[in-house]
Amino acid sequence: MITIKDVAQHAQVSVTTVSHVINGTRFVSEAARVRVQQAIDALNYVPSALARSLKSSRTHTVGMMIPNSSNPYFAEIIRGIEDTCFDAGFNVILCNSDDDPQKQATYVRVLTEKQIDGLIVLSSGGDLELLDTLRSTHMPQVVVDREIDDLAADLVEVNHEAGGYLATQHLLQLGHTRIACISGPQSLSSSRQRVEGYQRALREAGIAADPQLLRAADFTSAGGHQAMGSLLARKHQPSAVFASNDLMAIGAVCAAASAGFSIPEDISIVGFDDIALAAYSNPPLTTVVQPKHQTGELAAQLLLQRIADPARPLQREILQPSLCVRQSSGPCQR
Repeated sequence: MITIKDVAQHAQVSVTTVSHVINGTRFVSEAARVRVQQAIDALNYVPSALARSLKSSRTHTVGMMIPNSSNPYFAEIIRGIEDTCFDAGFNVILCNSDDDPQKQATYVRVLTEKQIDGLIVLSSGGDLELLDTLRSTHMPQVVVDREIDDLAADLVEVNHEAGGYLATQHLLQLGHTRIACISGPQSLSSSRQRVEGYQRALREAGIAADPQLLRAADFTSAGGHQAMGSLLARKHQPSAVFASNDLMAIGAVCAAASAGFSIPEDISIVGFDDIALAAYSNPPLTTVVQPKHQTGELAAQLLLQRIADPARPLQREILQPSLCVRQSSGPCQR
């Protein structure tokens, strides 16, 4: 294995000079810097990240926890985080909790042992063990998309309530009055807030929310399919459905089509997230747009700022959603 001493001998400089060139910690003459760089290239020398972290007390590595790696929504957030961290010279360790808060707590402990510089968390839901673990790490943390009560951390999320309101208001403007909602798990703040937006739009339109038109499911296509089947089995079926994420909406579209319903002629469906797949579903999905890449960028920026200055005031960044109208929603015809 090539060592820093080998580089120094090859470049005919001291080990200290090589260290200053690699770490940029002190001025080195241009001639010496060029010789060191040529030696590094010739010997294919790779500096030890462990040794550098022991000297700087930094690993230039951050951890990220996501609830479900199969959801394309998270992939688009991850891209924003990775792009920002890469540009800043930081690596990202990604962990998938499979919507299991206990698994997530275990991963947090593992990442802490790896001495990461900070952590970005998309919570799998309320769990006291997870909360206690996050509190005890004493490392910079940013929470994304799903709030965690009683945790002192920076936050980046979309205005979920406003998104639910936009989706439902769109359906009301199309003449729908019997609008169902397929929500996510009620243990998640994002799910509850989207339902609150749905209910506010109905209330402002003078329509009483019917509890029989509210279904909770997990954020998967299977969950949306099952919930839609339950709604269609009712005697008085809805003419429109707001699904709390695009995967559930696509599952709902599939269930409706399988039951012989035409979309949007018989039933309109609106999703939430605007994942890339939404534009290519059949029919293309009307959905609430989350600025996913921007969310990831902001989360990474806040974490890097927190790492540089742990005492800075906590920040709460709330991004505003918009509506993308496609072919899965149309005027009420019944």
